[in-house]
Amino acid sequence: MSEAAALIAQGKVRDIYDAGDDRLLLVASDRISTYDVVHPTPIPGKGQVLTGLSLYWFERTGDIVPNHLLSADAGSFPDPFGSNAEMLAGRSMLVRRAEVVPIECVARGYLAGSGWKEYGQSGRVCGIDLPAGLRESDRLPEPIFTPATKAATGHDVNISLDEMAEAVGRGLAERLKELTLSLYAFAAEHALSRGIIVADTKFEFGFAGGEVILIDEVLTPDSSRFWPADRYEPGGSQPSFDKQYVRDWLDGGGWDHEPPPPGLPPEVVDQTVARYREAYERITGEPFGDYLARMGAT
Repeated sequence: MSEAAALIAQGKVRDIYDAGDDRLLLVASDRISTYDVVHPTPIPGKGQVLTGLSLYWFERTGDIVPNHLLSADAGSFPDPFGSNAEMLAGRSMLVRRAEVVPIECVARGYLAGSGWKEYGQSGRVCGIDLPAGLRESDRLPEPIFTPATKAATGHDVNISLDEMAEAVGRGLAERLKELTLSLYAFAAEHALSRGIIVADTKFEFGFAGGEVILIDEVLTPDSSRFWPADRYEPGGSQPSFDKQYVRDWLDGGGWDHEPPPPGLPPEVVDQTVARYREAYERITGEPFGDYLARMGAT
């Protein structure tokens, strides 16, 4: 990126630049993180998959909640970004700047991940009582809203709706719960029609122009658990189109989830690339190569 571009924040995957006039440029890199640690090995094309899927969902969920997207046409970005159009194509979005609500808004339709761990300890998830005897990966009686605090470092922490209300106010907490579950219901139905179970997913929201808007990425393999519906067998972990494949490989190798993280071998990189791309193609019905060509990416 040009030295004239002002980098204002760098997340585990995204680089955020000041684009002037209450605008930001979000650039999705090919970095991959697990357990809140970034690995030294990139996943080629991953940032373009994340951006492509986010664009797909932003277009289809605008009637549920407005979002921050202004443009994904790299050639039309303001200076100095336009001169980097080839590098940015397919992996960047010009967005409205928003005041971020500091809560991860998670919807769970199935019992997995930290929800499964918490259920095993207490029979509850984020203060919500669940039926006894559920197995790992079981479908829940109905989707649940399980917010989490956004930690600057370390792992996010699951909290109850009441704890969220104490942090952001009862009215906003209830509104974000409603939006989260509505978005999940819409996306889960669509994805299932394409052969993918959305086991859980997280959303981020903010305020812009006095209204609540959807921000960051949406329903990607990084922010969701995607399972192949034709291989779904509750009672254990599931094959996935997300980075759970990398987590499973790491857990099998005995990594303690603390820095420094190990590099990923070529076969794990290749398998992860294939899973991310298949997730894009199944959900959108479009070959990933067509997306790259349409966006002017290489």
